[in-house]
Amino acid sequence: MSWYDQMLWPLRWAVEWVLVGFHAVFSAVGAPHASGWTWAASIAGLVVVVRILLIPLFVKQIQSSRRMQLIQPELQKIQAKYKGKTDPESRQALTEETMTLYKRTGTNPFSSCMPILLQMPIFFALFSVLNNLGRVASNGVHAAGPLTADLARQADESTLFGAPLSSTFMYSGSTSAKILTVVLIILMSVTTFWTQHQLMRKNMPASALDNPFAQQQKILLYVMPVIFAVSGVNFPIGVLIYWLVTNLWTAGQQYYVIKRMPAPGSQAEKDLEERRRRQGKEHKKFSIPGLSHDNEQDSEDLPSAVQEHGSKPSGQRQQPVRRKSKRR
Repeated sequence: MSWYDQMLWPLRWAVEWVLVGFHAVFSAVGAPHASGWTWAASIAGLVVVVRILLIPLFVKQIQSSRRMQLIQPELQKIQAKYKGKTDPESRQALTEETMTLYKRTGTNPFSSCMPILLQMPIFFALFSVLNNLGRVASNGVHAAGPLTADLARQADESTLFGAPLSSTFMYSGSTSAKILTVVLIILMSVTTFWTQHQLMRKNMPASALDNPFAQQQKILLYVMPVIFAVSGVNFPIGVLIYWLVTNLWTAGQQYYVIKRMPAPGSQAEKDLEERRRRQGKEHKKFSIPGLSHDNEQDSEDLPSAVQEHGSKPSGQRQQPVRRKSKRR
């Protein structure tokens, strides 16, 4: 066994348990055992399990994203302070002040990348499971989990629209497999584009669309379909199904974020404020303790962020308490 297989062995074990478990549940309710649709639904179940486990990280990602929007004025002041200075002392001071601001406000600029980075090992583990179905079925390779030779043979021979789930565009002579791969890549590209486009159009303030980070997102918006096309032809159809279902889950989460927890100053926040005004509800804006913003934390959406620093958000005026005078 290579070091790569040894590294993926625990994840393969977990992936096999989830796939076999969902396959058993779907088969128990009447789904055909050897159907590609049953195995595809099991892969979708794997997505659900992984994304549910990532929900706490997703909440932190949203909190950090909203903080990133609020600290932009302070961040721009720091950048303007050292603009044009290329000496090592100035560059080090710029880095130190920026990191201090991130630490003081509890902001992590890399948190938005964590969910996808944590899912990459799952991609590779699922790829390994599907790629070894034939060898597990012939007892040439031992499964990491409960995937028996009979189940592996059943999964390896199952088809979706005539295409085996373990087949790829590059290494399959099946026309059905090539067509299904192209369709899945197109759907993946469309869902990714739509999610990112909605994020930039409604959930980013106008001031944030001019910074370098937003420009990079715009570039990625059009580069990602190319990346999908280049890499997707090498992945089994089962992995592409996982990828597509993940994109659909992300789109649903993004819709919830835009509607209920919009970025400060964005069009989505204005829409939320208008909806709550029509409903006769008060709209409390998100804020960070220690920053001079006239915003308040929305306690309905992220109550933990209000109490995170043990203080009330800035911009919230405390009403004076009237003391009772002692009667003489």
